Amino acid sequence: MANNAPARIWIMRAAFPALALVVMFFHLLPLDTLPSRWAPPDLLLALVMAWSVRRPDYVPTLLIALTFLLADLLFQRPPGLMALLVVLACSFLKSQVQPHRETAFIGEWVTVAMTITAVTLLNRLILAVLGVVQPSLGLILIQMVATLLIYPLIVLISQSLLGVRKLSPAEAEALGSR
Repeated sequence: MANNAPARIWIMRAAFPALALVVMFFHLLPLDTLPSRWAPPDLLLALVMAWSVRRPDYVPTLLIALTFLLADLLFQRPPGLMALLVVLACSFLKSQVQPHRETAFIGEWVTVAMTITAVTLLNRLILAVLGVVQPSLGLILIQMVATLLIYPLIVLISQSLLGVRKLSPAEAEALGSR
């Protein structure tokens, strides 16, 4: 298994941007041309947070930055702002990972919820200071809450279908020795 670990890491590092591209593709599909009264969850944000908490080695900082910069450009958001906020948030989450201590999922979810809330509010505040036209606060809050609620499903899918599980103490020690 030890010889297979580096290959698995690189496969998952390729899988993350591939999944992100699929999410962006479906987000950009013109399924409905009327304005929406609700905002869907930010699946990309939930995915990167889940992977950052569970397997930080699968989502290096540069990969997160490039993926979210592409998302900023495709979603016509101010280029780099959301990418910067997500990189900072994921760096914070990665620093909170304690491989030798098993954290209950509720604790993980609360930490991620606070981080997503901080990203949302900081994004809104920076855009307001810069005078950028924004969607209504209600839509932003709906999207934030929907993202928080979809997080457990993203974790379940990542864990059961993609094998993105928390690092065991032995894996953490092996990664730390590199």
